[in-house]
Amino acid sequence: MDVKGVIQERIAEIDAALAAYLPRDAYPRDIYESMHYSVFAGGKRLRPLLCLEAARVSGLDYRKALPAACALEFIHTYSLIHDDLPALDDDDLRRGKPTNHRVFGEAMAILTGDALLTYAFEILTSLRRDPTLSPAHILEAVAEIAAGAGVGGMVGGQVVDVKSEGKQVGKEVLEYIHTHKTGALIRASVRSGCLLAGGPAPLLAALTLYARKLGLAFQIIDDYLDETGDEKRLGKRVGSDKARKKATYTSLLGREASLGKAEGLYREAVAALEPIDKGTEILQYLARKLVYRDR
Repeated sequence: MDVKGVIQERIAEIDAALAAYLPRDAYPRDIYESMHYSVFAGGKRLRPLLCLEAARVSGLDYRKALPAACALEFIHTYSLIHDDLPALDDDDLRRGKPTNHRVFGEAMAILTGDALLTYAFEILTSLRRDPTLSPAHILEAVAEIAAGAGVGGMVGGQVVDVKSEGKQVGKEVLEYIHTHKTGALIRASVRSGCLLAGGPAPLLAALTLYARKLGLAFQIIDDYLDETGDEKRLGKRVGSDKARKKATYTSLLGREASLGKAEGLYREAVAALEPIDKGTEILQYLARKLVYRDR
């Protein structure tokens, strides 16, 4: 299998679907321009890819999961827009471009994040129009994404992250931050694809374990690259975690130990896929690409 080629085809399908949801000439035009700007500012489309691939290995035509995949990307984008605001990380660059609030102003950035989040759930409810999908499975997938994005997931992790700035925190708190702030939406992306397909419990368990390991590894590598990465290649400011005295694995364990932890989690994520009968090459490739990015 030409894994890279398949992924590029999937990304093209995701981008086409995202563009169809965001007509730039709709009224009020300012908000659509702002939404379009951040959604198409770059990015790996990781969460949509994970959702589509989890749906596929669970026996569903992956195209039927495209609305869920797009909703996940909208939620992720909203979180980045708000994360970049002066009240939080106060970043000027995202994916090599000026952050949303630097282009459209803080008020529009807040509204754009709000719009993307609520639009995501409007899109998710459109799945009910597909007569081949089970209403119960749709509801389970929507609930999973809501939980991953909310106070028990991404938002909760962000809260603890903000409250931990400038403090000495232990490994337990740090792991909570990482598994919620970043890991929860990655986990929801994988699980929602499987749930939408009505995948059996053993398959859901294997995919969940994969996603948990991958989500934690992803954030550890983010921490590592914030200290060691190249700003031009990463497309964002480096050293900001240390400047804001954020709790990170590199500050707690050191660079080399953090890198070793992430690599161990990658191997565990791939091992979690072994019980799955259908080809998992794309899921394996995505895990490796994320942990070994910029290297």
